[in-house]
Amino acid sequence: MDTVKLNNGVEMPVLGYGVYQVTPEECERCVADALSVGYRSIDTAQAYANEEGVGNAVKKSGIARKEVFITTKVWISNAGYERAKASIDESLRKLQSDYVDLLLIHQPFNDYYGTYRAMEEAYKAGKARTIGLSNFYPDRFVDLAECCEIKPMVNQVETHVFNQQTEPQKIMERYGTRIMSWGPFAEGRNDFFANATLQAIGKKYGKSVAQTALRFLIQRGVIVIPKSTRKERMIENFEVFDFALTDEDMQEITGLDRKKSLFFSHDDPEIVKWLIGLVK
Repeated sequence: MDTVKLNNGVEMPVLGYGVYQVTPEECERCVADALSVGYRSIDTAQAYANEEGVGNAVKKSGIARKEVFITTKVWISNAGYERAKASIDESLRKLQSDYVDLLLIHQPFNDYYGTYRAMEEAYKAGKARTIGLSNFYPDRFVDLAECCEIKPMVNQVETHVFNQQTEPQKIMERYGTRIMSWGPFAEGRNDFFANATLQAIGKKYGKSVAQTALRFLIQRGVIVIPKSTRKERMIENFEVFDFALTDEDMQEITGLDRKKSLFFSHDDPEIVKWLIGLVK
């Protein structure tokens, strides 16, 4: 497994397994499958309601805790110093661990400054090996990165071939922050898996559209966490380290970038209101 070095020296697998939209009932089985395939990075969140499944799977796997990189995220309703501090301890309880490897603010809303202070404290106390952000657009990212004590190590944002986040990635890199992709397959939107460019390039290497898209992001230094509930797809997504795209391939895929979300905008007041009310 290839890794990326975060700004405090911690090595993080560049490929992980995401459990967004994996039901609490399915989560333990899915994570167990992912670990058996070889994944050693698991991405969950308080809002996914499946931290317990992740914790159970890791515990029962027989794999040493230090060999598994676990990410979780503090939700909007737990924002602010006191609530975030309590929620971090609750997440650790559910994960059955004394620490989390990466702790993120899930959304840039409510008192995220208070949340980040609680995360900095958790980092200093050894409850989080690394800390960072999720869904922070460049303006809010710079605001927090300029005014916090510990620079964010990761910013997880929508990143795929149709929304490549090239300029935001450059801004993150100024602060030593690594970009992490959610939705590397765009959840199949825009006929993702039928894209002619990805099909043609993948065919040269005997690889699928999914593998080609993941390889493109990895070669750009993007951390990826594809999700599937099917073990055969987990295996397919894992087999992306035995080939490399050429500069010409990379340039061709770069041309697919629409530079906008295929989901929603965090700048839209109605979306913000919806997100804030999503999980109480």
